[in-house]
Amino acid sequence: MRHYDVPDYDVPDYDVLVVGAGPAGLAAARAAASHGVRVGLVDAQLRAGGQVWRDDVRFGVPAAARRALAALRGQGIDWLERTEIVSVQPDCLLADGPQGARHLHYRQLVLATGARELLLPFPGWTLPGVTGAGGAQALAKQGWPLRGKSVLVAGSGPLLLAASATLRRHGARVLGIHEQAAFDDLRRFAAGLPRWPGKLIQAAALSLRLLGVPYRAGSVVVAAHGDDRLREVEIEGAAGRTRVACDQLAVGYGLVPNTELAQLMGCRLEYPGPHPQVAVDADLRTSLGNVFAAGEACGIGGRDCALVEGAMAGHLAAGKPEAARVLRLRRRHARAFAEHLHRHFALDARVLDLATADTPVCRCEDVPLGALQGLASMREAKLLTRCGMGACQGRICGTALRELGLSWPTNGSVGGVRPPLFPARLAALATLSTPETQGRT
Repeated sequence: MRHYDVPDYDVPDYDVLVVGAGPAGLAAARAAASHGVRVGLVDAQLRAGGQVWRDDVRFGVPAAARRALAALRGQGIDWLERTEIVSVQPDCLLADGPQGARHLHYRQLVLATGARELLLPFPGWTLPGVTGAGGAQALAKQGWPLRGKSVLVAGSGPLLLAASATLRRHGARVLGIHEQAAFDDLRRFAAGLPRWPGKLIQAAALSLRLLGVPYRAGSVVVAAHGDDRLREVEIEGAAGRTRVACDQLAVGYGLVPNTELAQLMGCRLEYPGPHPQVAVDADLRTSLGNVFAAGEACGIGGRDCALVEGAMAGHLAAGKPEAARVLRLRRRHARAFAEHLHRHFALDARVLDLATADTPVCRCEDVPLGALQGLASMREAKLLTRCGMGACQGRICGTALRELGLSWPTNGSVGGVRPPLFPARLAALATLSTPETQGRT
């Protein structure tokens, strides 16, 4: 990849533009570039790899990520790091990055926007010392001091194992992993793993790295206690309710797709559960003719699914459908694992019934659940409580409300999503509408 470094007014025009540099985006960019077309790769982070391959300040990136990044060298791909997509226009994205604001024109677009962690409110979840499981893993990789700290990991899904292994590698004392799924579900999940030998090996490797760490099934964190920081975690499991003293709690309930950009563009979404995902056909084409989507944005499927879908989308966007079609069988196999995962890690009703009227739901604006009950719309909630108007723009509280069955129908904009997609500089917004930025190279 090569860094894109041009004056603000110089506007690129890509054959294929890829948004998101996680496994799906990297695979898409590589596949498209292999056919000799001009490719741009955009990501908000400084380094490519996404959340799953985030650079670790002490241990670097995983071997698989090093191979994926090495494969991109010499391909002539424009790498636009630290660049946020602010808004959209026909065949053009409005972006803001280190070189300022610019329009990114494209003929074909691949959305590889990934996923974010699902956080659910419970008493004490906003205490200092409580984070998401994936959030704790990201902080550890960025150098957050953990050596000697006692950490409890809870929630649901394989992310708990990966996060625990990372925390332990960085010196934390992992007291236990509390999985909300029942033991019988975990047993059936494990029994099906031989169908995916790679996943079986991955699970065995993680188990070895976590030797000595207790793993409890059917165990739910019901409250976090403390004063100015976390002191104890209250857990409900087979032995009833117990309290565990600890320094940190990492609790997450899986992932949900990032669909805001697709939503703003007008791509059709589908709802297999409470959360939307981008609807695509067998060729990963969205409802917009020149826009493809791949990986977690199309439904949580994991790294292997993201890699194969990214490659398919890249080939298709470059106009090489025959190269993509040979990957269809691999995609079906990877998606079958995702279905296996979702079936056996469904959320226990106890998890959805923990928040009380006093429990903050919107942590940006400190809005409790009780203040939202009885309101008629999201607009009313924003006007009366400021729920969803903080830094995360409703990504955390809005997702939690949907999972709890407390969200409202949206109106007045594209599914409730309006530009700018992320908090943007006034200078960037002003520059985006100047005549100079409308030109094309």
